[in-house]
Amino acid sequence: MPPVTSADAPEPFSDFSDIDGFLRIPRLGSVAAGPDGRVVAAIQEADEPGARLVSSLWELDPDGEHPARRLTFSEKGERGPRFASDGSLLFTSARPDPLGEDDEDSAAIWRLPRIGEARLVASTPGGLELLAIADDGTLLAATGVLPGATLEDDADRRSSRQDAEQTTIWHTGMPIRQWDHELGDSERHLVLVSPDGDLTDLTPDAGTLPLHAASADLSPDGSTVATSWTERVRGGETRSSLVLIDTATSERTTLLAAGDAAEYHDPRFSPDGTRLALIRSTLSGPTDTSYSRLEIHPLGGGDPNVVDPGDLTVSEFAWTPEGTLLVTGDLHSSGAILSVDAATGAVRELVTGGVFSSLAPAPDGSVIALCSDIATPARPVRIAVDAAVRELPAPGAVGRLPGTVEWVEADVDGVAVGGWLCMPESASASSPAPFMLWIHGGPHASYNAWSWRWCPWLAVERGYAVLMPDPAMSTGYGDTGLNRGWPRRPDVVYRECEALFDQELARPELDGSRTAMLGASFGGFMANWIAGHTDRFDAIVTHAGLWALEQQHRTTDAAASKMRVHRHEDEDPQWYRAFSPHRSVGAITTPMLITHGNRDYRVPISEALRLWWDLVSTWDGPPETMPHRFLQLTSENHWVQTPSNALAWNRTVLAFCDQHVLGADRVPDALPW
Repeated sequence: MPPVTSADAPEPFSDFSDIDGFLRIPRLGSVAAGPDGRVVAAIQEADEPGARLVSSLWELDPDGEHPARRLTFSEKGERGPRFASDGSLLFTSARPDPLGEDDEDSAAIWRLPRIGEARLVASTPGGLELLAIADDGTLLAATGVLPGATLEDDADRRSSRQDAEQTTIWHTGMPIRQWDHELGDSERHLVLVSPDGDLTDLTPDAGTLPLHAASADLSPDGSTVATSWTERVRGGETRSSLVLIDTATSERTTLLAAGDAAEYHDPRFSPDGTRLALIRSTLSGPTDTSYSRLEIHPLGGGDPNVVDPGDLTVSEFAWTPEGTLLVTGDLHSSGAILSVDAATGAVRELVTGGVFSSLAPAPDGSVIALCSDIATPARPVRIAVDAAVRELPAPGAVGRLPGTVEWVEADVDGVAVGGWLCMPESASASSPAPFMLWIHGGPHASYNAWSWRWCPWLAVERGYAVLMPDPAMSTGYGDTGLNRGWPRRPDVVYRECEALFDQELARPELDGSRTAMLGASFGGFMANWIAGHTDRFDAIVTHAGLWALEQQHRTTDAAASKMRVHRHEDEDPQWYRAFSPHRSVGAITTPMLITHGNRDYRVPISEALRLWWDLVSTWDGPPETMPHRFLQLTSENHWVQTPSNALAWNRTVLAFCDQHVLGADRVPDALPW
């Protein structure tokens, strides 16, 4: 391993015409705070060919006075830093063991002491994911095990299966997929790792389903695991309860049983082990979306405190060493951190003015976190006891932007609908800018932070103005905002977005004769629906968009919730007739760019394939004059994560818009990227 080095402070990135350079900006993934005041961050960077993002660990100066120092160097990368109580740093990596004790090419747990080399702690053939650390150094981790195998014979079974090139999966119910991988080819088990590295399987009988998406925590004394536990119920549905596991006996007891109204997840033990914070989520239906409630349960008995965060949509929470619960999430097109008294549930606002993540309370009462906004990628910050926020030096800073950002609002049916308007420096009354409308995914999401996948500044650099609204069903506006427009009404969302779009078009600096509309996931569904209901845009870009809802609702990995909400088309034919985009294919005249990943199980590639067929087969002109295009991303999932694919995607999207909005040269049939 090379020696630890100090990072030179490079000039912040500011050339947004260089898309490859943009995609090579270091990205902050997470931060951790140690018991002795140390701060470590996981930072991702693209490898030389742009084939993948590789994460390494960097030590940051908690006082914000010195540059970051890189701590780890390996081709496989390191992620998930966590400090043990002795000050050593634990992380996950598939790096080779220099002592030759482990030759598996799977993620293992490593320990980096304050001084010295990193050493392997534990490994399994199915890989280890570090979940929690007890005060005595005992670790809780998750691993994959072949169905019917044990930790002891899993390696042999995997070898036999691989040698035979066997790829069969035996299914006995739903679900069978999640996000971008199959379920059923392995089981997820929870294992205890002793300070000496010995492994104990706490859930040898777990099976395929119960822990496949479980969130779990280990009590400070190492005696108890709290975890979500998922079971099948009738109608292809599942429910997640909250169970406790005795680490000495592996005995499970149900703390909170899921029912028809709610289920439980994300348990977090308080530092003294007497309380458990968790999320109770209601089940969505045709008239109400799912609502998440943060609860603090006393483990000795008694009623829970239900935290009222106001309009904040909770995304993350963490205990301070003193036993206060810190909560963060989306709030009013931005974010906040709230401080919650565990005994009473009383809430006070700690800090606002950014979207915060990776909360890492420090021993001195300060909080280390990542903070982002529309104009700033995630940066490490230290939030002092008096709520003063100070950025810590780290790679990945962005400098001068190619335009300005402004919050704008319009009154739509008595509701204030807002959005971020990004304007290019070149826009003026004498040279108005072409105008893009971007609609976010989710639909429970918010345009409130920096995005590496959908960065408006690449378009602004090219001269476009970009409007990013927070319409109905956006997060950060309370239960009312989440449910407005439910169940996923594109007409409600478009009315709000179009009203704000038209209001801003009154500005002389914007050109209403040159416009485009873009969206992904739910935003892609919106793009597909809008294409069949208006010809006002010169180009439409749809990524991972839903097209034929009778088909998508049954083939998505989230089929149970989709069918629960929208029901069979015979039960609600009016909704499907009005809102399934494929029913309006004959009305589409706007040039459309379809982009989709083959490994997308949330919105399967079948949606793009059917949309593409419908567009191509109904084009009544010569084939060479058809304006629609399809960029297929055969190795990507719901997102575009590979840097080289993201480069091709961004260039294609902008070139397609340039052609149809600006009148630029036709995008070549064989793309040069």
